[in-house]
Amino acid sequence: MKKVYYLKTCSTCLRILKELDLPSDFVLQDIKNEEITVKQLEEMKALAGSYEALFSKRAKLYKEMDLKNQALKEADYKQYILEHYTFLSRPVLIFNDQIFIGNSKKTTALTKQAIHG
Repeated sequence: MKKVYYLKTCSTCLRILKELDLPSDFVLQDIKNEEITVKQLEEMKALAGSYEALFSKRAKLYKEMDLKNQALKEADYKQYILEHYTFLSRPVLIFNDQIFIGNSKKTTALTKQAIHG
């Protein structure tokens, strides 16, 4: 599988996509316009190891809903990601059986190395 979950309104996502120079066989899914399905999220979780690994604690709603002061479980992370796209740490790139989550320089470098060798 070669897929990217991202936000086309996010300048960081767009910068990373440009930097990665993805081959044309990658499928891009703008998660604001095309919601993540349960099946897609479960596929991501299988590669990531947990829903928490896919969850963005930097999301504005995370602060607004005061979630940092709640004891969230895996089911909660899954529910929040499915309820609102901003809870997915972006971008999420799946390349074959590897998953790359988020926008850190290290993650971007590892992603680039995996794709382009």
